[in-house]
Amino acid sequence: MSAIIIKADDKSNKILKELAKRLGANVVNMNDAQYEDFLMGSILDSEKTGEDVSRNEVIKKLQKK
Repeated sequence: MSAIIIKADDKSNKILKELAKRLGANVVNMNDAQYEDFLMGSILDSEKTGEDVSRNEVIKKLQKK
C-alpha cells in the first residue's frame, strides 16, 4: 500500500477527494497541525542513525545553538 498527500485549497481538495472516492481510494482529512506532525515525523525518520546518545550529549548540543 502507498499513499500521497496533496496540500491544496479547499475547492481543489473537495474535487480531489471526490475523485479519489470514485476511484475506490480511502481519503483521510488532515488539519494543518496534523500535517505539520506528519512532516516532523518524516524528518525525524530520515535523520535516524540508530545510535544511542546520553542525555548529557543532547543537552550539550542544544546549549551550543
